[in-house]
Amino acid sequence: MNEKLSNPQKTIEVIQKYDFAFQKKFGQNFLIDAHVLDKIIDAADVGPEDFVIEIGPGIGTLTQYLCENAREVAAIEIDTNLIPILQDTLSAYDNITIINEDVLKVDIAALAEEKNGGKPIKVVANLPYYITTPIIMGLFENHVPIESITVMVQKEVADRMQVGPGTKDYGALSLAVQYYAKPYIVANVPPNCFMPRPKVGSAVIRLTRHKEMPVTVKDEAFMFKLIRAAFNQRRKTLQNGLNNSQEISVNKAEVVAALEQLGLSPTIRGEKLTLEQFAALSDLLMPQ
Repeated sequence: MNEKLSNPQKTIEVIQKYDFAFQKKFGQNFLIDAHVLDKIIDAADVGPEDFVIEIGPGIGTLTQYLCENAREVAAIEIDTNLIPILQDTLSAYDNITIINEDVLKVDIAALAEEKNGGKPIKVVANLPYYITTPIIMGLFENHVPIESITVMVQKEVADRMQVGPGTKDYGALSLAVQYYAKPYIVANVPPNCFMPRPKVGSAVIRLTRHKEMPVTVKDEAFMFKLIRAAFNQRRKTLQNGLNNSQEISVNKAEVVAALEQLGLSPTIRGEKLTLEQFAALSDLLMPQ
């Protein structure tokens, strides 16, 4: 069995052996805490039947744990310099496929079909923070068959994903994530658990895909345009925010009439509306 990379000394050895230079543009921070890795595996509930996709495996620290628990793992890594390192650190495992590609360009649904017969997959990752939202939303919006996504993200992003209306962190990301999944923060992770240390705190969050959508809406894409418009100008009333939007064409009178129909004040702000209220408003304002 390979020696675990979660031992900081082993991580340093590997980095020095390959003369690896951390790339700021890829947001590389390698986990060096076995307790956190155990928490991720437990939260992701990875078992011998599972096919798991890992995004940004780095030198393979989390990948080792995934390979020991899952039936099969596909690790998608954008940095070509890490591929020979991964081939070395994961050489003891025969249930891993390493894909040297930008995850946003990979057809994850096709991968799930090929490796898992189209059954729901689990995604586990220590995500690069600069690209967290596009990755998560891409997985949901492309209707990839997913059971759960368990990821390390910036703490403030994890907070935004799980809060409700009326809080300062509530916004388009909260609504989008909660439309598709149930968010649960598993653990907060301080900077000293990584190499190099990030400047911000991190958190592990599990997003469990809803079996049935929590709301029904006539046009999902239009609802999310409406939500983005509502939060683009946070301090404005909802009627002004929607009226000023380039993405949708509704006027103030239409918004006020729809709000009144829903029993809401015409001066309400977007941050006060629940997902259900946004869905109802979207159905009323949708172009005929």
